[in-house]
Amino acid sequence: MDLVDEFEATAVLDVGCGTGTFGSRLAMERGLRVLGVDPAGASVAVARTKAGADQVMWLVGIAVDVAADASNLGQYDLATMTANVAQVFVDDDGWLANLRAIRTCLRPGGHLAFESRVPSDRAWERWTKELTHQVVDVEGEGPVEDWVQVTRVDGELVTFESPTIFLADGERIDSTSTLRFRTREALERSLLTAGFSGTEVRDLPYAPGRGWLVIARA
Repeated sequence: MDLVDEFEATAVLDVGCGTGTFGSRLAMERGLRVLGVDPAGASVAVARTKAGADQVMWLVGIAVDVAADASNLGQYDLATMTANVAQVFVDDDGWLANLRAIRTCLRPGGHLAFESRVPSDRAWERWTKELTHQVVDVEGEGPVEDWVQVTRVDGELVTFESPTIFLADGERIDSTSTLRFRTREALERSLLTAGFSGTEVRDLPYAPGRGWLVIARA
């Protein structure tokens, strides 16, 4: 939210919007023009039900799909990738294609902002069932149990399982994900390669010392 004010953004592209909480808030509370894009159709379907969702444009896809529509080129002041989104791009080609697509959608002087965990913090060592296990009451579902458990570490790549169990009926949904922990130098280099300039790396406000807030100018 603070970056919206800092860059005086009126139009935001939220890449990897998930279930749409961030995009809906921007549209509803700030009156911004927002496009939320995510490859998970189920997540976008949930996003469309959120308060303020009718004020947001939603797209099932990736940034490359947004850039493929000429009407989106050069239309956004700010592009965002919150939470783990930037780290799900585990190969360099996919990551660079994503960055280049975002850049083409930004107005000259627009900004990209995203989060990335600091590799030296070794966050994955805290991703165990013992440390992450929780049971939360979810409206309409009852108690829901989940946890995170790392299954493999291969250089910069960390793979983990995150089961979700609906205790009311015993249904279990298993999910396996891999994140890439790029160095600060690698992130800055990739942004330069993708055509960005003026990269700034800040401490992530809610996780100082553990996460970066990376900002690059188009």
